[in-house]
Amino acid sequence: MELIKELSQFINKATSPFHTVIEVKKMLLDAGFIELDVNDNWAFDYGKKYFVSPYPSCLFAFTIPKTIDFNQGFKIISAHTDQPCFRIKPSPELTAEGYLKLNTEPYGGPILNTWLDRPLSIAGKVVLKSNAVMEPIEKYIDIKKPILIIPNMAIHMNREVNKGIELNRQIDLIPLAALIDDKLNAKDYFINYLGKTCDMDPKDILDFDLYVYNCDESKVIGMHDEFISAPRLDDLAMVHSATQAMIHAQPKQDINVMALLDHEEIGSKSKQGADSALFSIILERIAQGIQYDKMKFYKALTKSFNISADMAHAVHPNKSEKHDPTNRPTIGNGVVIKISGNQKYVTDSKSIGIFQQLCEAAKVPYQKFVNRSDERGGQTLGPITSSYVPIPTVDIGPPMLSMHSSRELMGVKDYIDCVKVFQKYYEIN
Repeated sequence: MELIKELSQFINKATSPFHTVIEVKKMLLDAGFIELDVNDNWAFDYGKKYFVSPYPSCLFAFTIPKTIDFNQGFKIISAHTDQPCFRIKPSPELTAEGYLKLNTEPYGGPILNTWLDRPLSIAGKVVLKSNAVMEPIEKYIDIKKPILIIPNMAIHMNREVNKGIELNRQIDLIPLAALIDDKLNAKDYFINYLGKTCDMDPKDILDFDLYVYNCDESKVIGMHDEFISAPRLDDLAMVHSATQAMIHAQPKQDINVMALLDHEEIGSKSKQGADSALFSIILERIAQGIQYDKMKFYKALTKSFNISADMAHAVHPNKSEKHDPTNRPTIGNGVVIKISGNQKYVTDSKSIGIFQQLCEAAKVPYQKFVNRSDERGGQTLGPITSSYVPIPTVDIGPPMLSMHSSRELMGVKDYIDCVKVFQKYYEIN
């Protein structure tokens, strides 16, 4: 269970996309990886391990084997650093009935009612004045202390609540932050609070990217300790398992790559997201660092493979009719291969065959997921990255319940199976 303990500690600390990258960096540095500057020219030593963070919420790690088979390509695992939550708006102070509230907007597609009555905190990035106009200072903060809460309406005043009530994002989901008294000046209160709490001069704060997160810690639950209940499992479980595999694998002659990208939950359309040229640029720069010319790089792409690692839906025991009648993955029974005839997942029969054989080599069970034909499914990284870099890709992930809740549920065994198959993938010829 040591691996699960490490996952739980990682989730507790990775409270924003920025902090996810910070925690992954620590793991890689401890394992002997060398950090690169995106603005430098890269030249690599055989047998060394590297990583680069082109933007603060994304990261690429890769290993250069002692002997490279130039007839092979890249072995890639991709995952995302963000999760559904709430984002703090500029000038967020609102007052009502003696309370100070903070104006927020949903980020991605959270299950809204699961955020009610939870201890909440704030983490992210604050941008500060500097002497160089084009290079402001970026500071990463995590309040850690539970400072916010979104209170429910008492049932006595909301008699229909258990029949299902639609929550208004601008009215019902604004968190309380403090009581107003004679000493509390609501104007710029939040900026002043950040300055005092995080050792910054409020006058230097230019702007921020700050997210509200659930303070609840990760826990192993179940009569036989078979479940992990935690915030942010989607997709931190895959970020952590890919990082574990990257660190512990003993590569043969292939270049192993881990791509951690941001903004998957809102469509990936950003400089640090999958729907940009960044993924292909980093791969090309890795190739240049081992003296590949353009033609060698293009040939390497045809020999490459990408595992797009994002959480999958398990059959819900209380709503089993919502699932496909013949493809019904369950927690504890293996990694899920995600399939969509409409290419919401980019998996095809060959990439399925490759991944099935990987699972067999790793002695890990696998399952398959397809949406009901009358249900529209979501999309993940695979179709987006493969549209920029034509690499065979399989969309996979461990089965989970409560996806996009403020607290999600997955299986202990499924997480361990992911680490096993990822490590086998990075090691196999």
